[in-house]
Amino acid sequence: MSTISDVAKLAGLSVSTVSRVINNQKYVTEEKREAVLKAMKALNYQPSVAARQLRGQQTNIIGVIVPRITNPFFSYLVDELQKQAYKQGFQIMIFQSDEDKKKELSFLNLMLQKQVDGIIMCAVENEEKKVSSYMKYGPIVLCNIFFNGKFEENKIPRISLNQEHGAYIGTKYLLEKGYRKLAYCTGGTFDEHVKGIERDRGFTKALNEYGLKINKDWVYVNQHTINDGKQLAHEFQKLSDKPDAIFTGSDEIAAGFIAEANRLGIKVPNDIAVLGFDNQVTAELTVPSITTVSQPIDELGKQTINLITHILANKEFQIDEEILKMNVVIRESA
Repeated sequence: MSTISDVAKLAGLSVSTVSRVINNQKYVTEEKREAVLKAMKALNYQPSVAARQLRGQQTNIIGVIVPRITNPFFSYLVDELQKQAYKQGFQIMIFQSDEDKKKELSFLNLMLQKQVDGIIMCAVENEEKKVSSYMKYGPIVLCNIFFNGKFEENKIPRISLNQEHGAYIGTKYLLEKGYRKLAYCTGGTFDEHVKGIERDRGFTKALNEYGLKINKDWVYVNQHTINDGKQLAHEFQKLSDKPDAIFTGSDEIAAGFIAEANRLGIKVPNDIAVLGFDNQVTAELTVPSITTVSQPIDELGKQTINLITHILANKEFQIDEEILKMNVVIRESA
């Protein structure tokens, strides 16, 4: 096992300098700091967590990685994570990855630098093997995400809503209402090996039960924002063979679609029914209001914080799957 002296020797610096870097103290140049971190990584050196706690050096800060905080789902989730963390004596530090792999790794490196005690990932861009390699520096918890849509193979602890079931019950609701020509939006690329596959499976499963095939002309990929929803309304207007319902994948997209549809004279739900996802406040404010799949964000945040704080305290935690179930909230758009 490597020692602090080994790190100092490899970095070509004194033990005291290495100690200052490990403890995130001032008066260390960036060049020396990088040399120490590089040596620590090369030697797989891990400072004693127990010793840091005795010196009062546990940060009591939990990092939270989100793709973009402007998405209302993540805004509400982060708000709940902060409230729950504060109750347990922790603060959170928010990192916005912008779906960038390098940014994500730079945030994970903060555990190596002992600037955060653990990290909650509400988005993931790198491969599981790469992400899990950082678990030797502190706990990582996945919040509402999976690697490549795999439910059973993840080694990283997670709290997640069943996205496949959510998409399934949403799609089935539309089918039970009599709609048969369904358009579909995804934040991924509708591919077996990318994020979002669990919702794709739920959508496909419901169609299969009704003997329906997916019309690839009605599948819209990389959809995320209100502006994406507005553009979809224009795409709908151009189609000669039009769908009679659209599963937008988020209330943001649904709101954008409805707003632009109203401007273009497209009537919702008469010309096309619109189904959202998340049950954000926005869903109640549009005209017509949005029928959507509700995700229990409060419980998701609460259980995620409970899990990571239990891991930090070396305690077991039992996830309550029952309170994490999703349901369809029926309003006016479908």
